[in-house]
Amino acid sequence: MKIRKFFRGSGRVLAFVFVASVIWLLFDMAALRLSINDVNSQLLKELVVKERAAMKRQATSRTHAPKRLFKHPVEKVPVDLGDIVENAKRLDTNVANVYRRKQKPVFRERTVAGNAAKPKPDSVERSDKKAIENNVLGSLQSVKPLRKDPSLNSTKTVKAAVLDKAKLPKAVTEGIKDVVAKDIGQKAKVQDVKDAAFTKAPPAVQEEERRVVPKGAEDKAVKTGNNMPEEKSKENLKDISNKKASEAAKAGFQQHPKNDTKLEPKPDVQQVAGVLRQADQNSELLNKNDPHPVKTQIQLTLPPKVQKVEPSKAKPTVPVKKPGALHKVMALDVTEKPRDAQAMGQFGHAAVVPKGKEAESQSRWNEGHFNVYLSEQIPIDRSVPDTRPALCSEKMVHDDLPTTSVIFCFVDEVWSTLLRSVHSVLNRSPPHLLKEIILVDDCSTKDNLKEPLDKYMAQFPKVRIIRLKERQGLIRARIAGAAQATGEVLTFLDSHIECNIGWLEPLLERVYVDRRKVACPVIEVISDKDMSYVQVDNFQRGIFKWPLVFGWNTLSEDIIKKNQMKDSDPLRCPVMAGGLFSIDKKYFYELGTYDPGLDVWGGENMEISFKIWMCGGEIEIIPCSRVGHIFRGQNPYKFPKDRQKTVERNLARVAEVWLDEYKELFYGHGYHHLLDKTVIDVGNLTEQIQLRQRLKCKSFKWYLENIYPDMEAPVVKAEGIVFNPGTRKCLALQNTTLVFATCDLSNQNQHFSYTWLRLIKQQGLCVVPHGLANRVSVEPCDPVNANQRWMLNTNKVMAEHIIVESSARRLCLEAGPKGDGIYVKDCFSGNEHQRWQFTNVYAQ
Repeated sequence: MKIRKFFRGSGRVLAFVFVASVIWLLFDMAALRLSINDVNSQLLKELVVKERAAMKRQATSRTHAPKRLFKHPVEKVPVDLGDIVENAKRLDTNVANVYRRKQKPVFRERTVAGNAAKPKPDSVERSDKKAIENNVLGSLQSVKPLRKDPSLNSTKTVKAAVLDKAKLPKAVTEGIKDVVAKDIGQKAKVQDVKDAAFTKAPPAVQEEERRVVPKGAEDKAVKTGNNMPEEKSKENLKDISNKKASEAAKAGFQQHPKNDTKLEPKPDVQQVAGVLRQADQNSELLNKNDPHPVKTQIQLTLPPKVQKVEPSKAKPTVPVKKPGALHKVMALDVTEKPRDAQAMGQFGHAAVVPKGKEAESQSRWNEGHFNVYLSEQIPIDRSVPDTRPALCSEKMVHDDLPTTSVIFCFVDEVWSTLLRSVHSVLNRSPPHLLKEIILVDDCSTKDNLKEPLDKYMAQFPKVRIIRLKERQGLIRARIAGAAQATGEVLTFLDSHIECNIGWLEPLLERVYVDRRKVACPVIEVISDKDMSYVQVDNFQRGIFKWPLVFGWNTLSEDIIKKNQMKDSDPLRCPVMAGGLFSIDKKYFYELGTYDPGLDVWGGENMEISFKIWMCGGEIEIIPCSRVGHIFRGQNPYKFPKDRQKTVERNLARVAEVWLDEYKELFYGHGYHHLLDKTVIDVGNLTEQIQLRQRLKCKSFKWYLENIYPDMEAPVVKAEGIVFNPGTRKCLALQNTTLVFATCDLSNQNQHFSYTWLRLIKQQGLCVVPHGLANRVSVEPCDPVNANQRWMLNTNKVMAEHIIVESSARRLCLEAGPKGDGIYVKDCFSGNEHQRWQFTNVYAQ
């Protein structure tokens, strides 16, 4: 009875809804199960398709590129080894000539079979077909019947062309058959090819592969350019010896496009056999995994004609450089031995002072004003994280980039940081671009920087040390290093840096594109406390603030979006930091180098930056080039004279030559004392002024408007008519007397300016207070005369008062009660006759 009550009236509706919901839920569950089964079956089908595709790709790609570089200190990032090896083939990357004098050459001349063993994208595979075609022709072009027979056309395969008895001499045909017969059906040989393609050395600097030449046949083998298998060498050499030397040279070598004496050997019969063996293996794999195999045919074309070259002048291992050709930036990071991943500071990690060594670490701080103890615990060739933007690894640079001389100037530098700086350049620079490293010793006093340094650097052929007999300072030391440089580009670096991966080529590329471009790397931070390598933000450029103080500024988001800038794009830089940059050597001397009148250190970055921009050049920061730098809180170097006076003198010299009328902004920001020539002598400026005229350099006003437009640099602090609220009149200059008159903007006699030197002037006359009856008059302006200086006070207490600067009492400029004169009297904030208003006020 109780249950029936629930099914009466509205209870029936609720029961019906409940039953319907249960039934609907059961249907949903059934439908869901069916859909899940469908999805699973679909996924299974896709998985099967992917596995088949993977098997198909595995058949065509015979090996995988090893991971070399690391984006993160722990995680490694794969690199396209094929591109690096291709670059190495075109570029001379013999690291042994740079790294160790006693080390064996470490450039492997890859065989055709070795090249066929590495994976490449489709575009590269197509280029490989062309390469194989040229290699086969190179080995067969000395055979006269092959070139004359019209029946040999592009539709025949390489194998058929090589083994055709009617078109090859018997000795060559039998030699190929013997080699091919030994390897047919031996699939284990594929792994051997893989192992031969990769060595312990980085792909771009692999060891040279040499073949054994039978005794008595060495000279003939050199002349022909082909190293035959030993069992066929006598017969083959006999056939070739009957030809003229010019034909042998033409058949055996390919001429270098730039230098007639640089030649490259063509592959021999053994290489052709390797191609055929690899082609057989590839076809077997394709036929096994692909139901519709495609038989690849390689088209044979005639080789380009080359000039005749004397065989004795041939240099077979020099790769061909093609002017205008491009390649990806080479990401080299070479080390003499495998790096210890657990070493202190490795991969740019922060180092920690061990317990019990804190006192020693602290006591050695003053040796370099950074943690010298930790620096000595870190490997001198440690690896650092690749901090370049992602697009940089895909950037293309020209093959025929100019060579560079890297110049380090140092004085009493810490041993470990100096060595780490040099090793970072050697380890991460393409050797064919690194002409030399010049170490300029600016008369160091440390014993370990003398004979021990000479002995250590003797193992590096490209490192030279220049020692100055007297302390010259950074500026003249760099000039001395540039005078000894033989590279096409000068690259200046500080002696406490670490170059990052791929740092050099992007700099040289910008100089290559335009010789008037000066390229600067992004300067990242090496912590002075824990020696960690710290990445900096993107879009930072060098600027200056008054009085010529260098600083860093980040571009605003609006500018970045407006110009659609990428983090890998070069960034125009108004002022370089000065320590790290690359510049064309000839252009450096066209600019007159640094001003040789600058002493020791300070202001040289301003001088060369203004000179470059105003005289037709450009300065760019290259985000794809990164160099770490130890920034220290204090300069550890001793100055021959007072440090502050030396820097101030240098800046005054720069201001006088390059700032034009804006030099008052420099002096007005606390450097009034430099105007007195009896206090400081800036030296003779005649040569620098004539240099600027000879180079037809633009004005500093042009520089501010076009290169650094966001810099606020009004020529004067205030200007216009000077209104006095007490008299309701304006100050005027009548002849040489100050008077008051009805305000008139068109009257030039009422126009005054308040300068950065704190002078109230009209043309060449300045307002000056006199002791006699506290009257005020005018006299010729003299920036050195402190009595002519006024302070324009615009604070709330003394609003718009003009105060005498040289007086011990607080005296203010005051108008007569009836506008009948102008005086200086004790300042009073409520006195309207002491208030003055300029029409335009630009700076406080």
